[in-house]
Amino acid sequence: MAEQEKMQALVRSREKKLFLANKYHLCGLDDQDSASGLGQWRGLEIGNCEEEAASSAGSEAACQIEETRISTGKELEVTIQQQQQQWCFPQGVQEQEHEKDFFDLLPDHLVIEILVRVATPNWPMLACVHRRWAAMFRGDGLWQTALTKRWPHAGSAKRWPGPISRGSSKRRYTALHASDSLLTSNSAGGENACGNVVDEVVGHVYLFLKEKLELAAPSCSYGLLHGTMIDQFLACGKKSDEAHDLASQIWVVVLGNLEESESTFHLLMRIAEEWEVFLPYPYSKSHAVQWRLFERLFTDFRDCLSQFDYFHVLSQAKHKFELIPPAWLGY
Repeated sequence: MAEQEKMQALVRSREKKLFLANKYHLCGLDDQDSASGLGQWRGLEIGNCEEEAASSAGSEAACQIEETRISTGKELEVTIQQQQQQWCFPQGVQEQEHEKDFFDLLPDHLVIEILVRVATPNWPMLACVHRRWAAMFRGDGLWQTALTKRWPHAGSAKRWPGPISRGSSKRRYTALHASDSLLTSNSAGGENACGNVVDEVVGHVYLFLKEKLELAAPSCSYGLLHGTMIDQFLACGKKSDEAHDLASQIWVVVLGNLEESESTFHLLMRIAEEWEVFLPYPYSKSHAVQWRLFERLFTDFRDCLSQFDYFHVLSQAKHKFELIPPAWLGY
């Protein structure tokens, strides 16, 4: 056991001497000095185990001193770097810049004033940027501010009679935006010549018809929907001709914007069957609305028509129109 302990002590002493030799070489000792020292260490014999064990205590002390010097130097370097960072950036400033956003420092009414100045088509993207912004778009304050800024007289408009109500500020803004787009695209001069109240009524009627057709309930009466639209315009003081024309424009736009799906095909087929019933003016269906209905059936949904359905719809079209386009012919 004593001989094994001596051998282990000798191995440890040699490892420590090699470590010190590398350190001395880094400190700038001559190659001759280091070579002579290494040569002396390599020339040691195993028989001198007692001398090696005796000198191991001194080498351990030297290693501890060297390690202490290195660790002290590293601590001093870290301390200097920390002081330099504190001199360049005050304590906590850099962390606050990363943690806090500029918009978080603003109150809600100022953030709303900024958001409503962005173009309306970009609002869905703004709602996806920040949770706080999404909550504002779900609330009523942002829509009320946008409504007042874009249509200043909309807030003072009286509540109109009729079966279709206004709803929230968001719905009112959507209705006014839709009515402006609808009337501008269908007017000859490219400008909206109607008043603010009429604009909002047109938008609400458009949303009413669009939502009812998207539900596509089999029990829904589309003649009743058309009559509700006419009643709303008449209750707002419109004449029969104007109510008939506005309802026709809304029908054409909504039918043209329906997506191409199986549910839309069945919806158009039900409308074509139901509209065979005669209704007095202004509740009758206009020529433009019926043309748009059959045009979508013969062009967008021709592949969905069976042979029986095709000839049945074609006979209905020949009964309503004097001339049939060549594109509708041929199964």
